[in-house]
Amino acid sequence: MATQAKPGTTKPTGVPESTHPVTDKVQDTLHASVDKFAGSASKAEENFRSTASESAENFATRKRLAEQKWQGSTIRKYAVENPVAAAGIAFAAGMLVTSLLRRK
Repeated sequence: MATQAKPGTTKPTGVPESTHPVTDKVQDTLHASVDKFAGSASKAEENFRSTASESAENFATRKRLAEQKWQGSTIRKYAVENPVAAAGIAFAAGMLVTSLLRRK
């Protein structure tokens, strides 16, 4: 709903004066609050994106290093050369861990 001005009353800027000064003041305050919140949200989003990007790069680097270590690992070499024995060892280790955890 548009505010109605009294005929002949205008501000020095040429804009008609409002008949609802309290509402106008609240509206200005709310606009300022929303603008401030938008600025804070924008900064938070930038920080989040920056941190996420850095984390992704860090994770990719760690993954690449882990893959390099795994490719040169003697455990991998043994598992490739003796797959049945490796599966047996993994099964036995799993059973041992399970039995230890069930006793508590």
